[in-house]
Amino acid sequence: MSPLAHIVALPVRAYRLLFSPWVGHGCRYHPTCSAYALEALERHGAFKGSWLAARRVLRCHPLGGSGIDNVPD
Repeated sequence: MSPLAHIVALPVRAYRLLFSPWVGHGCRYHPTCSAYALEALERHGAFKGSWLAARRVLRCHPLGGSGIDNVPD
């Protein structure tokens, strides 16, 4: 992971540490959005990984889909 991607991943890691236990585990997708974001940042770097993570979070709503949604190659 690039140094910039590490910096961008800090809020995601903070969310997983502080807020995720309170929110619960009722995720619509597998892997969860935070795991998806970390994997996207690791594979694609800060800019494209952030874009992919933001797109994923925006798809996560009551009218959205569900199921397996892996990070694209």
